[in-house]
Order: sequence, then C-alpha cells, then structure tokens
Amino acid sequence: MNAGYLEKLNPEQRLAVEHGTEIEGSHISGPLLVIAGAGSGKTNTLAHRVAHLIVKGADPRRILLMTFSRRAASEMARRVERICTQVLGANAGIITDALAWTGTFHGIGARLLRDYAEQIGLDPAFTIHDREDSADLMNLVRHELGFSKTESRFPTKGTCLAIYSRVVNSETALEQILRDAFPWCAAWEKQLRELFAAYVEAKQVQNVLDYDDLLLYWAHMVHEPLIADDIGGRFDHVLVDEYQDTNRLQSSILMALKPGGHGLTVVGDDAQSIYSFRAATVRNILDFPGSFSPAANVVTLDRNYRSTQPILAAANAVIDLASERFTKNLRTERQSAERPRLVTVRDEADQARYVADMVLENREGGTRLKQQAVLFRASGHSGPLEIELTRRNIPFVKFGGLKFLDSAHVKDMLAALRFAQNPRDRVAGFRLMQLLPGVGPSTAQRVLDQMSETANPIGALTDIPTPARTGDDWTSFVATLQELQTGKAGWPAEIGLVRRWYEPHLDRLHEDASMRQADLIQLEQIAGGYPSRERFLTELTLDPPDATSDQAGVPLLDEDYLILSTIHSAKGQEWTKVFMLNVVDGCIPSDLGVGTSAEIEEERRLLYVAMTRAKDSLDLVLPQRFFTHGQNAQGDRHVYASRSRFIPATLLQFFEVCGWPQVRADSAAMAQARQVRVDVGARMRGMWR
Repeated sequence: MNAGYLEKLNPEQRLAVEHGTEIEGSHISGPLLVIAGAGSGKTNTLAHRVAHLIVKGADPRRILLMTFSRRAASEMARRVERICTQVLGANAGIITDALAWTGTFHGIGARLLRDYAEQIGLDPAFTIHDREDSADLMNLVRHELGFSKTESRFPTKGTCLAIYSRVVNSETALEQILRDAFPWCAAWEKQLRELFAAYVEAKQVQNVLDYDDLLLYWAHMVHEPLIADDIGGRFDHVLVDEYQDTNRLQSSILMALKPGGHGLTVVGDDAQSIYSFRAATVRNILDFPGSFSPAANVVTLDRNYRSTQPILAAANAVIDLASERFTKNLRTERQSAERPRLVTVRDEADQARYVADMVLENREGGTRLKQQAVLFRASGHSGPLEIELTRRNIPFVKFGGLKFLDSAHVKDMLAALRFAQNPRDRVAGFRLMQLLPGVGPSTAQRVLDQMSETANPIGALTDIPTPARTGDDWTSFVATLQELQTGKAGWPAEIGLVRRWYEPHLDRLHEDASMRQADLIQLEQIAGGYPSRERFLTELTLDPPDATSDQAGVPLLDEDYLILSTIHSAKGQEWTKVFMLNVVDGCIPSDLGVGTSAEIEEERRLLYVAMTRAKDSLDLVLPQRFFTHGQNAQGDRHVYASRSRFIPATLLQFFEVCGWPQVRADSAAMAQARQVRVDVGARMRGMWR
C-alpha cells in the first residue's frame, strides 16, 4: 500500500501516527500521549493518525475524535479526507463521510444523552441553555428563595453560576471552591447549597440542561459499568485534542470509556495549559502516563515549524523555570540574527505610540497589518493603544467582543424556537412573552404558570385570556407558536416563520434594527446547514459564530487590519510579528494571579504561549509608570512597575534590551537649542505698537 502520505512527517510525528499500527491487521493500540510543543504540527499529526487508522482498516464509524471547537473538528475532518484521498482515491469521500463522531466534548455529550435518555430518566426532547440563560434561571430561583432581598448583599447570578460550574467541572467540594476561588462568598455556603439544589430541580422540571449538565450527566451515565461498556464498546479509537485544557470531569469520562487506555490517544502541551478559570487542570496531562503505567507511550513533538531560533530560545528559557513539566526544548531550522526585544518605555501612552509606530513601519516594509498582532494579559490593557490606533486611523480588530448568541435580537429568535421545542423552558417563555407590548414580568409569569398545569402547554394558549393591551400581537404570537408546534412548515422554513413574526418587534425595540437584521439573515443561512431544529439549537448553542453586528468585528471599510487579542484568545494562532503589552509584574503575572504557586505557574505558561505566537519578530514592551485610575484629568498619581519576574536577569542574554524613544545622536545640539530663551510675549505686544 502506498505510504507516501507519511513521507512528509518528521520521525517524531511519524512515530505518533503509526503507534499501535505497525503490525499488519492490528488496529487497537495502547494508550498514547503526544506532547505537542507550540508550532510543532499538532493538528497535522493528529489528522494523519486518524487517516492512517482508516487506511489500515479501522472502521471510521467507530472512531471518536474530540476537539475544543466544532470548527477545529471540521478542519480535522477535511484534512483526514485529503490524506485518505492520496491513498484510497475516489472512495475516500465515502469512507471519511462515515467519520461521524467528531466534535466537542459538549457536542458529543449532547448526542449520547439523547441516545441514552430513556436509560437515565431524561426526556430526549430537552433543550440546552447557554450561559446567559443559565444565569437567568439561577436568578429566578435565587429570587424565589428570597436571596435577592437579604440584608447583606448575596452573590449575583453570574457569580452563583460561576461557583456552581466550578464545583461541577472540577469535581471539588463547594466548601473548598469557596475557600480557594470565591472567599468573599464563603459566608453564604449554606444558602448557596440550597440555591444549587433548587436550580437543579428547576432545570429538571423544565426539561433543560446547561453546559455543565452535558458533561455531568455523561459522567454519571458512564459511572454505571454496563452503560460505560456499551458506550466505550461503540468506539475502537478515542482521540482527544488539547488535552491540557480538559477538566477533571472530562478526564473521568475518558477513564470510564477506556479504563485500560486501549485505543486512547490524547494530544496536548502542558506548557500551554492556561484555562484554570474554566476548571481545566494541567494535572490531567501530567498524570496521564501514571494513570496507565506501564502501558502508556509518550511521544514528544519538539520540532517547531513556526518561530525563529532566537524566539524559541527565549521562550524555552522562560518555561525552563517552571516547577513541573514534561521536559522538551523546542527546536527549529529557521535561523535568524534578530533576537526578541525587551523594550522599556516611559508609560502606557508611550507604549501605545511605540506599537503604532512599529506597526506602520512594518507595514511600509511589506508586512500587512493582518500579519501583526498585539497581545495582552487582560482585555483592559489595550485601552490606551485603541485610542492611539483610532487617532492615527489604523484599523484593528479586537478579539473577545460580543458573541453571536449574546446579542439580544438573536436570543429573541432562538427563544421562540426553543419554546416551541420545549414549552416547559420558562427562561425562553419568559423572554419571549415580554417582547409583546403590554406584557411584563407578572403577566408572563401568570401565563407560564397556567401553561405548566396542562398536558399541551402551547395548545392551552388559546384558552388563556388575551393579556390587556396586547391585541393583535398576542394573536400573532399564539398562531406562530402553534404553527411551529405542528411542524407543517418544515425545517429550515420554520426560522423564516419566526423571523417574519419577530421583525415588527425588532423595529420597535431597537434603533439599529437594520444592522441587527443582518444577523437574522445570517441566522437563517446558518440554519440551512442543519437537518433539524433540534440539531440547530443544540449545536449553535454549544459553538456559536461571531456576530455581524459586533462592534469589535471586522472593519467593513478596510480589508487589512491589525489584530488585538488577549493571550487566551490568541492560543492556537500565529503571526509574523507580535507585540506583547505590559510585560511587568502586576500585569503578567496578574496581581490577582499570584495567590498560589499553581496560579503563578499558569501565569508563566501564559507568557510562554504569547511568545510562541510569533514567527519572525517579537517585542515585549515594559512601561515603567502606570497612572492610577479614578484621578482627575490633571492628576499625576502613578506607580512604578518592574520587569516581569518570569524574565529574571539571568535570561536577559536571550533578548535585545532597549529603550524607546531612542536618544538621538545630535543630543548636544538639542541641549544647546533648549538653552535659548525668547520673550515671545514681548514680540506679540510689539506687533500693535
């Protein structure tokens, strides 16, 4: 069989790809951990492994591939098809189309929960709440329990949901989570426990699941040995990307599916584990070999295809100081005489001017704006730079703006579809009814209570008296829901039906209705790619696209633009030239991220991730002074900052250390000019004498 598709892989990549398939006819391999350094061709290696398994005879219907976004899964599937085509020719498409079990942990979880719903006491028609909907339901329960009227301030709905989510995903006791991550809420432990119990009951009554439930139900489901064996037996191979970003709940699911590790492949980089705020734990990848000892195989990909050697040398030096990691030093054949720069500037205003100057200079030198990126630890760090870029008419995109599902008009449309799908979803119904003129919270609550008492909630709407001041709007609302319930329009025509009902309300509620209309049209186009309303609601909720009306979106007037991004949003990306803002203590590490040694180590990994985004050029900028917030415009209260502790003096050899603005060579002439004194006022007075 032609193995030419493997010839472009380096020896380490090929070792990972061929693991367990060296013996003809052998498809089920032992546990494999691939430590894939930044820029080492991780995605290409994983795609080749999947394709190689298929070429060797593995059934694609029995391969489970989990990534951390649906887009990543789609890209992986496309690569697998291209590789298989080289070997299998025209038949490759038929085989790779059968690679149906690719997606995110949450997406795969949702599919399995519907398949096994009856066995675990779940109604398969459940709907899924996004984070905002979950917070709204949490708030509703919080209010019903009287916690919104306590004498001292009870935690907000968002904080309550964050605490609940951290407990679930980290499999850690509430008491410990409060002590370690939410100490200001520790006094409310008893009330929070009561709130979370009521929140779970409310979800079950309304037949809704939140994001965390998709993993939690799955984990509890595979705790039953017979079900775990049944699900695990459906897949000969389970492959997981970005394993360093998994939480304990996800790890426990994997261990239950493949307790012996047979057929299990995980890929990741402990040095890029930066999502502990989502309950991800670097322990999963660090402890993987020990979990399957001595059967586990570890393959390290340390050849970097992205960055120059000086950039890698500096990044390696930074991560070498980590307290615990898999030993690897990235290497590359891309030589360069240009070391990364440590640029000291006076303050954040000078930092903004320096970056703007350099970005324009690079552009004049042939590097497009899109090939340049400015990274920062926290979103607020880019404020002065955004002002400078706007003043100088340099277009930019800042990653981390509104997501598609966060926009009110899209949530309104989806609420209608969700309520038709599951009329016991009170959050969707509550939102939907209050779109109608004359319907407030009390009226909506009363109608929902009446609906919940009947076997056919939407059918009951015709018997409920029309609320005052709603008139024809109520009639249209009821008729639309009932038509959706019948399913006569079919999918995706149903979404057009909802849009036509919603458009008059869009015009009434929003001044920028024409801009929001573009999102509704996009929503319809997206809907056409899904086979059913159920699949559409599930997958759109779990992996939403960006909004076209997002003010942080792509500029419409210029096809080239500078990239601004937090380090977290930049992970997995690369640019020719990278600038890193505020590389000083208090910013990286963040002054909020130095409470424990584990937090400090994650901050170190953040800097490493930022540095390894750069291909040819890397500037780390160090403002010396930071003006304190809250002072008036004439204020001069400031603090002095020191270089990040992650770049001690011993590492300066890896950088070009410089200041900006540079002292000009003709400084003597400048000093002489500054000694000149001219009484301009006298000259002005003399003009009129």
